[in-house]
Amino acid sequence: MFVAPDPGRLRLKNSVRAVIGIALAVAAAELCGFSLVASITAGLAALLALFTVADATVRAQRITTALLPAAGFPVLALATTLHGVTVARDVAFLAVVFCGVYARRWGPRGHALGIFAFMSFFVTQFLHAVPAQLPELYAAVSLALLAAGAVRFLIWPIERRIPPVAAPPGLPGTGLARPTTRQAFQATAACLVALSIGQALSEDRWYWAVGTVWWIFVNTSSRGETLVRGFRRVLGTVIGIAVVLVVGIPLHGAPVPTAALVAVAVFGIFYTAAVSYSWMMLAVTIMAGLLYGLLGVLDPSLLVLRLAETGVGALCAALAVLLVLPVTTHATNDAWIQRVLHCVHAATAEAAARLAGDPEADPAPQAAELESLLGRVRMSLAPLVHPLSPFRARKARARHVIELLDDCAREVRGLMSIAADPAASHDARLAAACWRVEAAVEALTTPNGTPEPAVFAPHPAGAERALAHLHDLERALAELAAPLGSSPRAPLVRS
Repeated sequence: MFVAPDPGRLRLKNSVRAVIGIALAVAAAELCGFSLVASITAGLAALLALFTVADATVRAQRITTALLPAAGFPVLALATTLHGVTVARDVAFLAVVFCGVYARRWGPRGHALGIFAFMSFFVTQFLHAVPAQLPELYAAVSLALLAAGAVRFLIWPIERRIPPVAAPPGLPGTGLARPTTRQAFQATAACLVALSIGQALSEDRWYWAVGTVWWIFVNTSSRGETLVRGFRRVLGTVIGIAVVLVVGIPLHGAPVPTAALVAVAVFGIFYTAAVSYSWMMLAVTIMAGLLYGLLGVLDPSLLVLRLAETGVGALCAALAVLLVLPVTTHATNDAWIQRVLHCVHAATAEAAARLAGDPEADPAPQAAELESLLGRVRMSLAPLVHPLSPFRARKARARHVIELLDDCAREVRGLMSIAADPAASHDARLAAACWRVEAAVEALTTPNGTPEPAVFAPHPAGAERALAHLHDLERALAELAAPLGSSPRAPLVRS
């Protein structure tokens, strides 16, 4: 987590840009004379717009950003109107949870709009907003989205020079066979229990338990992933509370140092999100504690309550994924590994066609998709390779699978670089080598299939370099047969 690669310094640039965008949103709200509640709302709205909008093109990102008020404003109105009506408020919150998770079936846009809707309800509880504040909140959110959009698309348009990486589409299915549909029921059931227990612990801060459940379910697709994410959230919260006790409480809400530390926390959220959920939660907890300091309510008992509510939420999420329409880690791993293998073949076929003289062939899109899918496989296998996993044999095999898939990706990148060279020579042997790779992929994705061993030796230059990459790719696929048990359906991926 300290030495994770950051090609092109993208994480660093995005993190700095986020700090600038959020600072601009808060500054604009302050200049307009908005209240502290509205200014905090503006900052959180800008953070969400910059953090959750992850469409595959800049144009799609602009559209999603423009649609955020359509998801957030009605929820803000509903939440403030029902602020003092406990039962109706709770039912409405659960409905927002279900719809927000269910919306993930429509990809990155549905995911972003669902999060924004949920957080619009959450923020009104966090800040105890009432209907009289609604016009000011609308204005603050609108101003924040304009500021965030201006920084992202006009002032510092990173994605124009480096196209955003598209998130892999969700796993297919219909009805309750669709993972996002199951998650909608799981999250709603977990939030119902968390809400009930959270209110028993605190009538004012019960929403922490619900928020914990919600964010544990974000970007997960199996029970194993959800359990690991819950553990990491609790760990990050514990460390964050310790930091707030040492740093936040002595500040007593002093505006200037608090604002500076909040900026550091925001940077930490964006910089660590792709690397470590525990570190991201550490930054989130510090930010939340400092905001409570600004509101004048921060004290040790509040932090203890936050830890208790977080524990309740994590426990409820764990029980929900185990008892309510569970999505097994086995099934999820099976699906993602097969996608990676098919993507390896598609990229190889495009590279070989390009080397054979087809000017229309381009392996770059498949190579980019492969990197994205590999990230998803690592997330899916995280429960098996977690340090606390008691299954040592499965842990070792899962790590071996990840290493071999990384080898495949490296060879695909090598092929792509050779194919991009207009001077690369063409060779009929590439077709035969590509066919063997195709056969190896089919063997791995078919029950009881076993790839044949590689049969030719690599050579140093020209087309031989492409053959060398194909040879090493074929060898990695052949070696995958052992840890996968000749198929991704093997016991490696059961949990």
